[in-house]
Amino acid sequence: MPANAVDLPRLSIIIPALNAGDTLGAVLASLGDRLDEVIVVDGGSNDQTANIAGAAGARIINAARGRGVQLAAGADAATGTWLLFLHADTVLGPTWRELVRGFMTAHGIDHQAAAFRFRLDDGAVLARFLEHFVAVRVRLFGLPYGDQGLLISAAHYRAIGGFRPLPLMEDVDIVRRIGRTRLHTLPGDALTSARRYRQGGYLRRPLRNVLCLMLYFAGVPPRLIERLYR
Repeated sequence: MPANAVDLPRLSIIIPALNAGDTLGAVLASLGDRLDEVIVVDGGSNDQTANIAGAAGARIINAARGRGVQLAAGADAATGTWLLFLHADTVLGPTWRELVRGFMTAHGIDHQAAAFRFRLDDGAVLARFLEHFVAVRVRLFGLPYGDQGLLISAAHYRAIGGFRPLPLMEDVDIVRRIGRTRLHTLPGDALTSARRYRQGGYLRRPLRNVLCLMLYFAGVPPRLIERLYR
């Protein structure tokens, strides 16, 4: 072991899950060898989510249902010096580890954070349009959503108050506190399942998301926005 191995940043990967048996296995497989701590936070699944996580060697903890609550619980349980929050239907590209390690090494003390590029596992033209729209949103407004992942040091995460127990918009809430100038896009893909867009519509669902975002910025409580979103 190199003499400075103990000084290398340690990574905890936190994945909130709820009945994610159809997608979680591929997500965990994309992480490769278990060199990092992987925590799956189960919000009360009644499918094979827990079994899949356990078989992959992930640590399983339970939390009340709700992505904000589950993300916060995973962060509280994590032991790494850096945290990577990842959705249970988002597969990282093959170079993710090199990108993350490079970012952690370069930004160990300057309170920066990062997300991946948004991609969908669908060859439809509308999927490419949506990917472009997301890239523009991130570039202009510094607003990546949770399906792009979020890499942040544990110290900085705690300093800004971490994830709040919101029923919706927990990802927008935390990236706003991180700040646009401190948020970077890694040159790697986070490939997310397009099932929800195929079911909800490539036009209707993004428009609903935009409406929810506008309501959030207008000060409407997230619990009320959730009723529209659901």
